[in-house]
Order: sequence, then structure tokens, then C-alpha cells
Amino acid sequence: MAEIFRGPHIGVLSSQFPSSVQPELGLSVRERMLRVARRLPLFVVSPTPWVPLEDWIRQNLNPAFRPSMPEYEEQQGIPVWFPRFLTVPGPDVLRLLDGRTMARGAYSRFAALHSAGRLGLIDAHGAYPDGYAGVLLGRWLGVPVTITLHGGEMVCARSSGRVQKLREAFRGAARIFAVSESLRQFALELGVSEDRVEVVGNGVDAECFRPRDRNAARAALGISPTAPVLISSGSGQSFGEKGFNRLIEALPTLSERWPGLVCLLVGSNSLKKNRRAELEALVERLNMKETVRFLDGLPANELPDLLSAADVFVFDTHHEGPVTALIEAMACGLPIVAFDAGANREIVCRSELGELVPFGDPSALKTAIDLALSRTWDRVAIRRHGESYHWDGRVNRLCRAFTEAVTGRRVG
Repeated sequence: MAEIFRGPHIGVLSSQFPSSVQPELGLSVRERMLRVARRLPLFVVSPTPWVPLEDWIRQNLNPAFRPSMPEYEEQQGIPVWFPRFLTVPGPDVLRLLDGRTMARGAYSRFAALHSAGRLGLIDAHGAYPDGYAGVLLGRWLGVPVTITLHGGEMVCARSSGRVQKLREAFRGAARIFAVSESLRQFALELGVSEDRVEVVGNGVDAECFRPRDRNAARAALGISPTAPVLISSGSGQSFGEKGFNRLIEALPTLSERWPGLVCLLVGSNSLKKNRRAELEALVERLNMKETVRFLDGLPANELPDLLSAADVFVFDTHHEGPVTALIEAMACGLPIVAFDAGANREIVCRSELGELVPFGDPSALKTAIDLALSRTWDRVAIRRHGESYHWDGRVNRLCRAFTEAVTGRRVG
């Protein structure tokens, strides 16, 4: 049951937050924090990168160059500001300036809300540049800072300069939340003490993501009730460079083994803009046009119907943090085939839930999908595991931790 909190005003700092211009950016951050906002007063500051002359670049050189963001929006009653911060294009070493320029760009908004008595704590999402900027802002304004690790930190750690920034951000945070155990271990390896980091993963809306009528879902898509159906979904950012490629490349072999196979690829608007043509060319080259269906930019409330039409959910890429799409698929009763990468093993933690294969092994991926289509699954048990990721307990822990960070006293 949800607990009621009368605690501090939370200022969320996240450069990965959706807007009317980029509606698919940072959906897991918004879902997490909008639920916190039901229990604690909350606002969002989402700094957006800016380079000089970018308006001229859009008008004269590249219309698709970084879209112009709104200054302010209200999302489900929550105020969201989008201040700009200077970022300098060029070598990776210049990215080391982003944390400080982000803090400078966001300072006036945080300072104004602090002066109005509407800031008790800054909750930054991502350790760099957001967490580093949040620690600077907390120091300048005299408020505590928490940092939530979503997985990008492991990519940052490949740069020695950014590792130092991560350490500085961690040292300045009152509390660190990791969305997976592997990210908690990462923080411990960088020197964070065990009493300052805890796992508070993302959850699932189990009322929305639940099994729907399979035959009705297939009829709406024009799919035979007896056809074998694969589905994969994810944002353009989540799928990175190789989005959907490995799955598409496995389809010629699988379609021979499974006549009438259908593969639903649920992408985002960013996929449609950036990679759809490339993927369609691959499908054409492999003669898989009758097998593959691209479904781009669908609203979230339509995804459970698509999942309910499928037999197996396939996640064919590497991802450092836990993938919400896996949890949503399980909540709809779907078994998983995924690479054994990032936090996937924490979610697909038993063989009864799906198959994990070595990352980047196309032969193992095809074999696992074949076995998953052949196997009789206990979909009720899979659903039960998926819905165990419900939000209430996670949000209770976050609100309690935020309140303790501000008051210095244990809550509950």
C-alpha cells in the first residue's frame, strides 16, 4: 500500500527527460518521478545542450540537428523547465566541461525555487554530467543531493577523465540509488561506502501491462491465431548502434524452421527518423518483408496489446542497466530471449522466465529463439514475476530516503 509522506520539495535534475519535442526521451525517469510526485512536492529541471549558432545550423545546414526545446511545460501537474547549457563539440576531453556548464545553466532556476522555499533536495539522474552538476548545485545552494544510476555510468567509466568526475559526484552525494545490483557494485568499486548506496529499481504498471485477449490482439494486427510471433521493442537510445539488426539477421533461418513467422519490431520516433531506412534495407536484402513489421512511435497504452499477440520477447542488444521493456513483457506473460549483458540476468533470473545467451553470439541467439518458440511456458508464473516489480514499495523507499536525507532523521 502507498504511504503518505509530508516531506521536502524535490528538485529533479535530468537532462534525459521527455518533452513535447522529444517525447520518448527518459521515459523511465519520468515514470519513476511522477509516482514520487504523488507523495512529495516535486519539480523538474531538464538542462538541454546548446552550441552557438545552432539555430542557424538547423536553418541552413541540418534541419534535423538537435531540436529546439521549449522553455517550460507542465506534465501531469508537474512543472518542468528546460534551461540551456553550453556544450563544446569536439574531442571527448571537452565533455569534461559539461558537468560545470550544466550546473551553471540550471543554477538560476534552482536558486529561484530555493529562495521561494520550494527546494529541499536535488535528485540527479545519471552520475555524469547530471550527478556532478547536481553536487555543484547542492554545494552552492546548501541542499543535499541524491544521485540515481541508470547505466550510462558504465559507459562513462571507459574514459579516465570521466571516472574522476564520477568519483567526485559520488563523494558529494548524500545517497546513491542504483536501478540494479550490478550498478550498485559499480558504485562500490568506485569507493562508495555500502551505507550510502542501495538498489531501488524501476517498476512496472501491472494494471496497464497485463495479458490481453490473444486472439483479439492478433486479429487487430491481421495475424493468424496459429502463427509463431516474435516481438522486440525499445527506444532508439536503448538499442544503440545495432538496434534490431541481430534479430533481423536471424530471421531467414528461423522462418525456415517456423513457417508463417511474424516479427514485430516496436521502435520509437527516433528509430523512424534515424535508422528505419537502414533496417528496411536489411529486411529487403534478406527477403524478410513478409516476416517483419515495423511499428514506430506507438503510445505506451497500445504496447500491451502487441505483447499479448506475441509468443516470445527478444531483446537483442547490450544494455548496462535493467531494461524496463523486459519487465513489461513479463508482466504480459511473455518469456524472454536476451543477451546475458548488463542487468538482464537480474531480471531473467530463472530458466522458467526465458533464455539468456552470450552477448554478440548470433548462433546462440537463433538457437535460443528456436527453443523458446518450441517450449511450453508457464505464462502465469512469468506474469507473476513481472508484476512483482510493482511501483509502490520502490516509491515508498525513495520518499523515505529523500526525507531522511533532508532531515537527518530515520523515517518509519
